[in-house]
Amino acid sequence: MNYDHLDPNKKDILIIDDMADNLRVLSSILTREGYNVRKALNWQMAQTATQTLLPDLILLDIMMPEVDGYEICQTFKAWDLTADIPVIFISALDDVIDKVKAFKVGGVDYITKPFEFQEVLVRVQNQLALRSARLEILKLNVELEHRVKQRTGELEKTLQKLQEEINSRQKLQSQLLNIALHDSLTGLPNRVLFIRRLENALNRAKQEYSYQFAVLFLDCDRFKVINDSLGHPVGDELLIAIGRRLQACLIPIDTLARLGGDEFGILLENITDINIAIQVAERIIQQLSLTFKLSRYEVFMNASIGISWGNKDYDRPEYLLRDADTAMYRAKAQGRAKYHVFNPAMHQEAIQLLELENDLRRAVERREFLVYYQPIVSLTTGRISGFEALVRWQHPIRGMVFPIEFIPVAEETGLINAINTWVLQSACHQLSIWQHHPVTPEPLTISVNLSARLFLQPNFVEQIDRIIYENKIDPEYLELEITESVIMENTNAIKITLQQLKQRKIKLIMDDFGTGYSSLSYLHSFPLDALKIDKSFVNRMQDNKENMGLVPAMIGIANSMGMSAIAEGVETQEQLDQLRSLNCNFAQGYLFSRPIEQQLVLELLAASPQW
Repeated sequence: MNYDHLDPNKKDILIIDDMADNLRVLSSILTREGYNVRKALNWQMAQTATQTLLPDLILLDIMMPEVDGYEICQTFKAWDLTADIPVIFISALDDVIDKVKAFKVGGVDYITKPFEFQEVLVRVQNQLALRSARLEILKLNVELEHRVKQRTGELEKTLQKLQEEINSRQKLQSQLLNIALHDSLTGLPNRVLFIRRLENALNRAKQEYSYQFAVLFLDCDRFKVINDSLGHPVGDELLIAIGRRLQACLIPIDTLARLGGDEFGILLENITDINIAIQVAERIIQQLSLTFKLSRYEVFMNASIGISWGNKDYDRPEYLLRDADTAMYRAKAQGRAKYHVFNPAMHQEAIQLLELENDLRRAVERREFLVYYQPIVSLTTGRISGFEALVRWQHPIRGMVFPIEFIPVAEETGLINAINTWVLQSACHQLSIWQHHPVTPEPLTISVNLSARLFLQPNFVEQIDRIIYENKIDPEYLELEITESVIMENTNAIKITLQQLKQRKIKLIMDDFGTGYSSLSYLHSFPLDALKIDKSFVNRMQDNKENMGLVPAMIGIANSMGMSAIAEGVETQEQLDQLRSLNCNFAQGYLFSRPIEQQLVLELLAASPQW
């Protein structure tokens, strides 16, 4: 059969009937309705037709020769390509049709002969519509399945990307956490991680009776000197080397952390007693004493170590670190390159020191200080030649506090500058008053102790000029006592400052001579006017009456360099006689007078005592 004339846009109907009249009638009806109609007289023709072009609908006569309609329908339904094509059975009214069998073998409907035109069309239209609907549903299902598959693929890709992003974020989070908990320079745990591990150790100690640990706080001695003189890159290289050397002194279970700057913390776990921590500290001190061979320099380093025993009674891990820090400062005070084990009394001392510091800050604001004056006696005339201004602190609760208790704290906190300046201002003000009083001998000097910190102030000389101007005193009568720590700085700035003071005719006195470095080289380098011999040397004169200790040598050094010698702490007439025999120039001490309040100075001058 030639199918070229068939319209592909029309529905295709295959009629299978061995009666030509039936074929003609049905073909005519359906063709007029716009369908493509093909005809087959037997099963062979029908099979060829379906294999050539699959129809949209099959009209199948039941009573067929050789192979009946039931068998033909069953064959079509068994073939995958034709299984979904609807089959309408055709039968005569007088034929016996087995409807159950018709539907059982796959038929969807039936038409009886003679044909009713409208019935044929309605049944055909219904089945074609149902087939179109089924095909559309199948098409939609296929499209839906394709879209689901496509979407599933997209979701899988999205999930894969999401998982990759999650993995990347977890990796980044891990890296960020590692950065947040480790020191960027040495790679060691930082303070945050160290505190966490301390907390874990503390909690474990509270739960396990046999578990014990210790904390070491280590501060590198002289690191600042190396860092400032050789540069920060060398300092960084040294810190890395120190970290490695410390790590070599420990076992894997221990934690070494860089707490900041040149401070390191060590957590020793599962130890049996404090002696193990002490052994570790001794090993560290010994290892750090060995030279560090850096890329460009060889440097020496040591450390001070504080040890705190991991008592389960601690409330917070920070307190453990605090106490180890306190013990470290005690070790540093003992001469450095040492260790010290914390005890509770040290914590109480630290609290008292903090309270003293707070009180001292308030004292500076409230001007709770007093200036006492101790006479300085000329051993040539036996009369008062001047006074040393000595600060006292009138504490509102503790009463009178002496300098030995609060000056070190003032030095450490920087409050010494304000205290020094106030004392200098007060002393110069009193000198101005005394110099205008008739009982005051001429010349009368005032001597003031100044901290090394004050000399390092950029406007120090300007402050001196302002105080002299405001009080209208002759700078020639002002004496500034400095310690060896000032000139041991040996900087050009210090030299310039001292020279500027000398240009103003202010006298410079080396205080506590003999107690520090006592190097003769710097005595030649700086414009000093007098040396003050510490009272400890004066006291020992009586113990060694034959050569009187070092005092003769000190007086000889002063005289040979054109300087005066002033002896402190003179308490007996015998000491005074010995000093006179050695040609000491001046003296002060309880033999002459204790430090007195300013209102008693004029009374003492009026009495005109002589020794």
